[in-house]
Amino acid sequence: MSDQPPQATPPSGDPDPATAGGASAPQPQGWVFPPTGGFPAGSGPYGGQPWYPGAPVVYPGQPVHGWYPPGHGLDPADPLVTPPGGGVSGWFDRCVGAVRRGWKPLLPILLLTQVLPAVVLSVLALVVDPSARWNESMADDPAALPDTFLADLGTMMAVLIGGALLFGLVQSLGWAAGTWVVARQAAGQPVTVGAALGYGLRRAPGLWGWTLLMSVIIGLGVCFCVIPGIYFAFALSMAGPVYLFERQHPIGRSYRMFHDRLGLLLGRVALVAAAVIVGGGAAGLVEGIGSLPFGVTPLESPGTAVGAIAVAVLGGVLGLPAHLAQLVGLVATYAEQRAHEGPVDSTRLAGELG
Repeated sequence: MSDQPPQATPPSGDPDPATAGGASAPQPQGWVFPPTGGFPAGSGPYGGQPWYPGAPVVYPGQPVHGWYPPGHGLDPADPLVTPPGGGVSGWFDRCVGAVRRGWKPLLPILLLTQVLPAVVLSVLALVVDPSARWNESMADDPAALPDTFLADLGTMMAVLIGGALLFGLVQSLGWAAGTWVVARQAAGQPVTVGAALGYGLRRAPGLWGWTLLMSVIIGLGVCFCVIPGIYFAFALSMAGPVYLFERQHPIGRSYRMFHDRLGLLLGRVALVAAAVIVGGGAAGLVEGIGSLPFGVTPLESPGTAVGAIAVAVLGGVLGLPAHLAQLVGLVATYAEQRAHEGPVDSTRLAGELG
């Protein structure tokens, strides 16, 4: 037997001596120290952010494990940000939710900034269309070019390109305003059409300038066997949201996002592109067929002019769902990309818009 007295044990309810004097208590489940993963401070594209342990790991149909402080992490129920592992269904649900929340302010914004410019551009195309003059000039000699071919072609291209550039500024206003609506509504903040257009007016010049640069890059890519143009269109698809939320290096950031998560971004943007192509193609088909009864010179008489303009308006309105799908789909895709880089939620994204 030992001569040493038995060690005393703390009575029930007393604090454990191991935790006395400021020693750390056992950590909650999901905490790891020192951090072995997650998002260490100072790394990634958002340097200096605090590290939050236990990042949620989301598997479809399974409970969420891990923890974030409220308002600072990845919320699986966030109405805009799809957490890692949420999949296409999570992304699609957030797109549908954004449309349901925001269709009332988004419809007038898109009608004013997307549909109206498209209709005006269609009417301008009818005004400068030289087809009737060319047909008359070529009646005697079909093999000869019309006498005014180069002048007419130059005038038409100048009007259409100039109109597209000018209306592109208006459309940039609409994209910025719509993004503001989607982000603020997801964060539970109030929105009005007037306030959204005011925000869009402030951001439109910068967004327009970057859009022009991207259009040149994509256009040059199309000139090289089309495939490079398609690649650039996908690689730069996040540049608009990057400019609005981060306001720096939109082309470089979009390119890195595309290559860091190639399959994810490619799939989301392909779905958005399919919706835009189907919706825009259907609207263009209706407009093309509807304008046939009015001939090649519909503006020469009041009756045919009214009919041609009405068809142009109908085609523009039918293209509205495509504009809505593009706006919501790209914003939701950008939010999902950010979730793969570090803690983010709708409130933070809405605040970044300024």
